[in-house]
Amino acid sequence: MSIPPSEGRDKQAAAAADGQLPSQGGGGGRDPGGPVDDRRVTPPELPMGWTQMGPQAVEPAPADRVFYPWDVVEQGDAGGQGAALEFPPPDGELVVVGTAGQKVTRMGSGDMLVNRCGADLRKLVLRSHLITKMDGLVGFQRLELLELYDNQIEVLECLGGGEDGKPGVTLRVLDMSYNVIRDMEPVNLCPNLEELFLANNKIKVISGLKHLKKLRKVDLGANRIRVMPEEELSGLENLEELWLGKNKIESIDGISNLTKLRRLDVQSNRLTKVENLTAQIDTLEELYLSHNGINDEGASCETGLALSFTKLNTIDMGRNRLKSTKPFAHLLALEELWLSGNGITTFEDVEHISVLGTRHGACLEGIYLEMNPVANEFEYRKTLADMIPSLKQIDADMIGGNAAHGIPGGDAGRQQSMVARLRELQDAAIIRARQQSEEQQQDEQQNGEAEPKTASEP
Repeated sequence: MSIPPSEGRDKQAAAAADGQLPSQGGGGGRDPGGPVDDRRVTPPELPMGWTQMGPQAVEPAPADRVFYPWDVVEQGDAGGQGAALEFPPPDGELVVVGTAGQKVTRMGSGDMLVNRCGADLRKLVLRSHLITKMDGLVGFQRLELLELYDNQIEVLECLGGGEDGKPGVTLRVLDMSYNVIRDMEPVNLCPNLEELFLANNKIKVISGLKHLKKLRKVDLGANRIRVMPEEELSGLENLEELWLGKNKIESIDGISNLTKLRRLDVQSNRLTKVENLTAQIDTLEELYLSHNGINDEGASCETGLALSFTKLNTIDMGRNRLKSTKPFAHLLALEELWLSGNGITTFEDVEHISVLGTRHGACLEGIYLEMNPVANEFEYRKTLADMIPSLKQIDADMIGGNAAHGIPGGDAGRQQSMVARLRELQDAAIIRARQQSEEQQQDEQQNGEAEPKTASEP
């Protein structure tokens, strides 16, 4: 009687367990009655660190290593200054720019930084490092410029903890751009600030500025700001430049007291109108409002571009929703008008500003209309040049330059221009070679005719 395969396997396994059958594999059976071989194969020991969980030290991440400014200066060139940089710096300036593999991670807690650099340090620049915390600043007596650009700092601190509010009260320039700061209120500890840079952080609310009356330049670009608050900006009576590009601002507000403002940048926001610029009618020189949602009506508000600005020479309103140049026809001081990427379709839509190029004393020299439908019109450049005689530049090309000969501007234009120049040089070389060959042949003929005949010749 046959045994089912599964039952047979079970019986064989039981017999093998009792030592009645030879073990499978290993090159042959063994005597059931012989001694049992207890030898076992012992695997080699693995190093404990192969899983990075053993007692061996694990290499720390770059940001977890402890490197002070003087460590980086001694190991690398510290942005070109090298190990020759002395401590304390004899000129009162410490500038250490991070490079690959040479990054400061700690400024120096307690008195370390002051003891190394001296209490009279005037300029401290630690740019492009891995610093996460502002420390070691208390004790500086004359610090005027502090730049911690491009680090990983989350909190503004150590600005006013020293004697008589130092170092905050002595600072004139503070650059904390490209960090991860969320609250700018501590800048109020720096009452003598003249320039403040906090671009590319995570700031949602403008704060701490109301009492900083000496500020001339403020850069808060590339943050998360939605409102320009009157209570914070109205006190900046000496402000000349305000940069708020790449935020989420919906309207221009809070600048009614900024009577010295020369440059205003609110590009790449959510504006639909240009307004509330009455206080700047005699001071505003440059206005940057590209990449918004402004149409012709929004550009013609009574408190905005409808005003007769006396010094406004540069306007950037590229990438908006304009259909014509009419909102700019009365701005007689315009030198540069950038309207790329709008919806201007015909030359009639451009003709509104022809007066800016034909009147006596016309100063409009550059206009950008590329990426508008009108830029595809026949003889686009020639028509614009005839319409606005004062122009020296249309889009990226000077009038009379490569574009006038059908060569586009930019990299493509430069490449084509180079190819054309090489062809000219090649043609000139060929002509020269032909001339030299002809001259050589003529010389040989003349020499042949001039040779005297020998006596043997007829």
